[in-house]
Order: sequence, then structure tokens, then C-alpha cells
Amino acid sequence: LDPVIRAVQMPRVNLLLADDVGLGKTIEAGLVLQELILRHRTRKILIICPASLQIQWRDQMRDKFGLEFRIVDTEMMRDLRRSRGIHANPWSSFPRLITSIDFIKREKPLRLFRELLPSQTESMYPRRFDMLVVDEAHNVAPSGRGHYAIDSQRTSAIRELSPHFEHRLFLTATPHNGYSESFTAFLELLDSQRFARGIEPDHKQIHAIMVRRMKSEFKDWAGERKFPKRVLEPIEVGYTDEEREIHKTLQEYTRLRCRDVSDNTEKTAVEFVLKLLKKRLFSSPEAFALTLAKHEEALAHAKRRDRRAGAKPTVGILRQRIEGAEEDLPDDEERESSSGEVIGLATTLFRSSTPEEEGLLSKMRSWGERASARADSKTEELIRWLKQTLKPGGKWSDERVIIFTEYRATQKWLHGILAAEKLAEAGRLETLYGGMRDEDREKIKAAFQHDPKESPVRILLATDAASEGIDLQNHCHRLIHFEIPWNPNRLEQRNGRVDRHGQKAPEVRIYHFVGKGYEERVRAFDQGHIEKIRPGDFQGDIEFLMIAARKVENIRADLGKVGPVIAEQVEDAMLGRRRNLDTRDAEEQAKPISRILRFERDVRREIERFSEQLDETRRELRFTPENIKSIVDVALELAKQPALVNAALDGVWPDHSGRFKACPVFKLPPLRGSWAKCAEGLEHPHTRALRPITFDHQVAAEVGDKVVLCHLNHRLVQMALHLLRAEVWAPEGRKGLHRVTARTVPNHILDTPVVIAHARLVVIGGDHQRLHEEIITAGGEIKEGRLSRTTQVKIEESLASATTDQPVEKVKQRFQGIWSEVESGLVQMLETRVKERTRNLEDKMLERAEKEADDLKSVLIELQRNIQNELDKAAPRIQQAKFTFAEEELSQLERNMDALKARLARIPSEIEKETELIL
Repeated sequence: LDPVIRAVQMPRVNLLLADDVGLGKTIEAGLVLQELILRHRTRKILIICPASLQIQWRDQMRDKFGLEFRIVDTEMMRDLRRSRGIHANPWSSFPRLITSIDFIKREKPLRLFRELLPSQTESMYPRRFDMLVVDEAHNVAPSGRGHYAIDSQRTSAIRELSPHFEHRLFLTATPHNGYSESFTAFLELLDSQRFARGIEPDHKQIHAIMVRRMKSEFKDWAGERKFPKRVLEPIEVGYTDEEREIHKTLQEYTRLRCRDVSDNTEKTAVEFVLKLLKKRLFSSPEAFALTLAKHEEALAHAKRRDRRAGAKPTVGILRQRIEGAEEDLPDDEERESSSGEVIGLATTLFRSSTPEEEGLLSKMRSWGERASARADSKTEELIRWLKQTLKPGGKWSDERVIIFTEYRATQKWLHGILAAEKLAEAGRLETLYGGMRDEDREKIKAAFQHDPKESPVRILLATDAASEGIDLQNHCHRLIHFEIPWNPNRLEQRNGRVDRHGQKAPEVRIYHFVGKGYEERVRAFDQGHIEKIRPGDFQGDIEFLMIAARKVENIRADLGKVGPVIAEQVEDAMLGRRRNLDTRDAEEQAKPISRILRFERDVRREIERFSEQLDETRRELRFTPENIKSIVDVALELAKQPALVNAALDGVWPDHSGRFKACPVFKLPPLRGSWAKCAEGLEHPHTRALRPITFDHQVAAEVGDKVVLCHLNHRLVQMALHLLRAEVWAPEGRKGLHRVTARTVPNHILDTPVVIAHARLVVIGGDHQRLHEEIITAGGEIKEGRLSRTTQVKIEESLASATTDQPVEKVKQRFQGIWSEVESGLVQMLETRVKERTRNLEDKMLERAEKEADDLKSVLIELQRNIQNELDKAAPRIQQAKFTFAEEELSQLERNMDALKARLARIPSEIEKETELIL
């Protein structure tokens, strides 16, 4: 609730939801969207996320919040133009849209979006769109490698779109990548009035826009952690002499190639190809053999490079292509193709192979061809583990495991080997990979999330491209890394698939492969009997990666700063340039960043405060399952739709415990017309059976996905509420509801009858947007046939105490007889109450508007001062950068300085315009 409360208090909602992995940032974002929609502060919404999360976002918004979103992709654009014509623009086709970051950054989708934006001669006010949501937002931060952060295509796309949205929500568990230029640029994308690229952010301003809570902060009533403990476990492998030998062969090939590089360009090319070969070797023989084949093919073509000398890429271009190949592309085949192209490009920069190097290549090629045809030692150990854990005694248990690999080639190869071992029989093994059809991915995810007693899948083989952000924790607490990624963020992203909200197991077990005797060596080292395990040979390299994985686990909260250092040191170790993992300096440098991202707060007290506010609202609105069902029953009757039918559900109804007074679960009958859409989402994601509905949150929590919770924003409840609201204000002759009713209260509440009237108070702003809406009540007591004023407390108490019982007919007739005597007085009381409330609201709104205008002016003046200070230091900084920065880094720095000058020039007019809009 913290993000929602902050959002409604902000004049412009710019929030960074930076909670730990698995704490429910999607739900937090949905709550904010829902509240702003209800307050008429947002309508046109765009959610940008990884491609693999588009369906999850669509379904979560529909099922949890009753919000319909449509996905914009190539297929949607094709269908739209077929139905609406070739000039149809997808970005204006529906008010709530979802797209992927890698789709919108493309030239054509971005050009179509630009068509809806103001031209350079037009004012950007009012902004054309209301809310921008960016999930996994760290992906849009500029790359922090090298001396200076450089904008990616993703960064450029968001930088162009962001200013045209009134509100922005960024979601990421790793907001800071350790590079200050990248972090400030990231903050500027979110809120350009508080932050500017290259300007050191103020701690108070970060606190104003950031919500960040770690799992470790959440404790139960006894002080125990509420989230499961994460345990890292090694799986020891007895690697063969041949496997150790081929690693030595690659090490020697690496040494020879790195020894004689002629310049920095060749060095970059050589290191990229050799790192990729080593990564693939640690993954599988198949992945290694395929990569080696591409390298050898490129070497053969490179013999003609002297005749094409003019076509050699510069080091800047090569680095850009390498960074593009290392991007987290959503399609595994596309990623493999990109890597292959860069391998070819980089290999053209290699010098000609010596006879010794050609011999090493031949030896590795022969091994790859042989080893790909069978299981290697690691896979044999994996098979033993799977049979022991999932299929003890040859019989499948209810246990499940996820096996992650970085490469699609390894996934295909491993699937074939496991199938040959009868571990893929009868749907026991499924795969997730980037590029598969969305429907297939969702079907497999649903099967894995479903109860293992009803769903056969036990093993999920997944690549990184398919799995970012998805939930896999319902019935699985084991995860195996088939290879340890060199990128710590990717490692943590994998672990977060099961270590998240909703995990029922007390421990989450994460497995890594190591050499035989690893644990004994660790104990011996801890006792001072042996030297530290060092990289160099096959076993040393594998165990160095395990040490890195343990370090990642220990510094998860500071991963943004320390993670890149670990990644760099791992690469150095794998190339033979480093013997130890040493993150002490990085951890020391991370302390200021940790202080920026961590705020002194009592989470338990905040939860209690928000819970009390929620409970108070529930009591005030009489928010009970019975009342919600009553609303739906009346609405269905008015709409001439069939009524809900009591349903049977094991463990709930029939109720032999006496817990429920009436059936709490219902079958939704087939509804007609627009009401038919209320059945969307009732199909079980795995079995496809239509599920019953309930209005009781407790029942839904207990039985899980066997029932659908009809909360206030479920389509069925929303349609019922809309119908009843329309009926209340409908003209005479078209009503299905009565405007007047009589109810009894207990004798101790009233001495004489009271008459109470309701009015709807709506406050409209200068832009014709609804600023406030509430129901006003006023009334008085009937004494001696006349209406006399009573207190508002008395009125509220009478309403709260009213029963569903009507007075006897004789009393109702007496009320009718004196109505003409009290009507004018009641209307006058109601008008007086409306005027009082309106004056009160106007005073509060004016006070708030003046404060918001003053706050905004202060923020922009502070930004103005900070930018000017930075520009005063710009000239010597650029001069110094000419000697140390790469060409593209220097170009980015100069562009940023120009952008700061332009930003400084815009601030005075922005203060004037924004103040005018607020007041």
C-alpha cells in the first residue's frame, strides 16, 4: 500500500518501485494504476516490459484489477490494419496498451508513436499520454561499461517517449548498476524535474520517488523472516581426464591468441571470441562445438581480409556490436544469430592462425563432435540427481525442479539426453525458451504452476530469455544452474523465479555443479590446511565460478555496484589474468550507494498503519463478501440475467464444520450481451475447466487457483456497480430501483424517527477533470410532526445501525402522510451540508495547490542551480576526457553537456507553465 498512498499524494506520479525480487512490484503498480483511474487522473496508459512478460501483465491487470489491456506487437499491427485500414495507428487504438521494450525501440513502431506527439513548434502541454509503466526498468539505463555510460537504443526510445507522459512508474529490483552517470540518467528518465544526467542526486529527492524494501526486512510476529531461507548447494562432478584435457587445450589456445595481439581492436575481438568459447565449453559440448565451428568458418574467410582491409571495423564499432550481441534479446534464435554474426566480425580481426593453433583447433573440433553425441560427466551427475530426487525407486514423486541454461543449443541437447533416460515421458519434461509462441509459453507455465497431483510436469528446462520476471514458485523450491552465468544479475534473476512471494517451502534450494571433493577442499581451506582454490585448470575455473555465486548471494542488496566488478573479475580469471576474487574495494564503494537506496524505516509499523487504514475503509464502506454478493444479485436481476448458483467445492462447501452460514462459492451461469465478458479468466490456466467464483478473500487464499476471487475490480462486480450507479441517477420512468426506503434500528439508537437524504457531490477542475466525488448525507429527527436538525454523528450512527427489516405498514403510511411537511426542510439541510463540504474542499484544494506549486518551484530552482554548477566544470572535464575516453564515450559526454544547457534554458518557462497548470 505504500506506493499507492504516495501516488495519491503526488501532483505528478513519478515513482521508482525498487522492491526486492519477488515482493510483488507488478501488483503494486496495478494498485497505483487502479487508484489513479478511479480518481480520473489517468486514462491513456502504456506498459513497456520484456516480451516474455506481456501476457503476464495483461492477465494480471485483468484478473487482479479488472483492467483490460491490449498487447501491441507485429501481429496486432497486422490485424489492426486489416480491420481499420493501412493508416491505423496502434498507439491510439485503445487507451490501455502493453508492448515490449525491444518492439517499441524499432524504427517503424517508434515512428508511428511520433505521429501522435506534438511537433517541435507545438507545446507539449497538456501531455498527450497519462501513464508510462516500465517493467525491468534497469534494461533502459545507459550501459555503464567503460569510462562513461552510453545510451542504448532502449535508453534513446524511453528518453524520447517519457516527457509526453504525465505520470511514470519504473519497476526494477536493481535500480543502481554501480555507475553514477548511468544512475542519474536513469533517474532523469523517470523525473526530469528532480534529476538531470550527471548531476549528483539529492538523497531527499530520491526518497521522494523511490519505494524500496528487501525481503530481509519482513518479519512475522515472532521476529522470524517471512520469506524462505535461500540455500546454495553444490552438486559434485567427477570430471574425466578428457574433459580436463580439452579445457587445457582451450586455455593454451587462449594464451597463444592473447599473446600476440597487434592492437586494441584485435585484443577486443580475441577476448570476445575466447570468452564465448569458454562459456559454451562450461555449458555443454554441443554449445561449444557449434560456436567453435562458427569461429573456424570465420577464420577460413578471414584469410582474404588483406584484400578487404578497408572493411575492418574500428574498436568502437566492434564494441557496439559486442554489446548488442550480449543484450538480453527476447528470442534465443535471434540471440544466437547475433552472436554468430559478431563472432564472424570479430574473427576477421584475428591474425592468421599458426600451425600450433590450427592443431589445437582441430583437437577441440574432434572432441566437440565426439562429446556432443553422449552425456558428459556433468549431465550424468544431473541424471543421477534427478532420478534420486524426483524419481526415487523408479516412481515419480511430487517434487519439481527448474534447470536453467544460458543457451538454446544446450537446452536442445540436454532435452534429448534426458528423454533418452526416460525423464521426458508422459509430459514430465517441458521447455521454456525465448521465441516460442506466447500461448505455448503460458500453457507450460500454467502446467508447472499447477498442483503436481494433477499436472504431470516435473522438470522445466528454461533459458534466460524466456524466464525474466515470470512466477514459477507455486510448487517448486529447487533450481539448478546448468552453468553459472558470468553476469551476477542474470544469476539473481534466475533465483528470483522461485524465491518470491507465494513460495510455501521453508527453504529455496539453489544448486551449482562443482568438481569432486569441493566441500572437503572448502573445509580444509577454512581450517588453513590448504591454499585458496584458484582458477587456471578446469576444476579451479568451475570452483572460482562457485565462489563468485556465493559472493553474489552474500551481497545481494549491493549487487548493483558489486555485480559488475564480479563480472569483470570472472572474465579476467577465465582469460588467465586473475587468480583471486576480490570485491573489497567495490563493497566499500557500494556503501554510499547503499545509503542512497536504503532509508531508515520501520516496515512493521508501516504495515500496521496501512492495515489499519485499510480496515477502517472496509468498515466505512461495509465491505463484506455478503454485501458484494448482494450487489451482484440485484444487478443481475435488474439486467434480466440468470442468477448465481451455489457451487460445491471440496473443503469449502458443503460445509460440515459450521464455519459458513451460507454457500460462499458460486457457479457463474452463461450471461448474455456485454455481461458475457464476465466469464473471462474463469478458465483454469492449466485444466481449462470453468472455475467457481467467490467474494470471500479468505476462501480464495485457502483454496488457491481452484476458485476465482470476484474482488471489487473484477468485471462482474464492476458491471454490477456501474448498473446500480446508473439506476440511482436514472430519470423517472426508467428506474429499476426505488429512491426511498424505510428501515428499523434498535430502540436504544433513536427515540424518534430520522429522515436522511443523500446527494452526490462532484468537484470539477479547470480542465473539466473530476477532482473529487463523494456521497453527502444530511437529515434530521421528526418531532411532533416537524423536522429538526440533528448531529452528523447521529446520522452516521443511525445509518450504521440500520437493519434490513422494514417498519410495519401502518408506520410507513404515517411517514407518507407527513412527507410534504418535512420535504423542504430536508432539502434545505442537504443543500447546507453540500455548501459546507464544498467550501471545506475548495479551501483544502487551494492550500494543496499552493503547496504543490511552491514545492515544484523549489525543486526546479535547485535543479537549475545544480546544472549550472555542473556546466561551470564542463570545459576542463571534456578536455581531460579527450585523453582517456573512447570516441563514442566522448561523443556521449558532449551530447549530455549540450542537453544540460538546453535543460537549463527551459527551466524558467517550465516553472511558469507548470505553476499555471497546478493553480
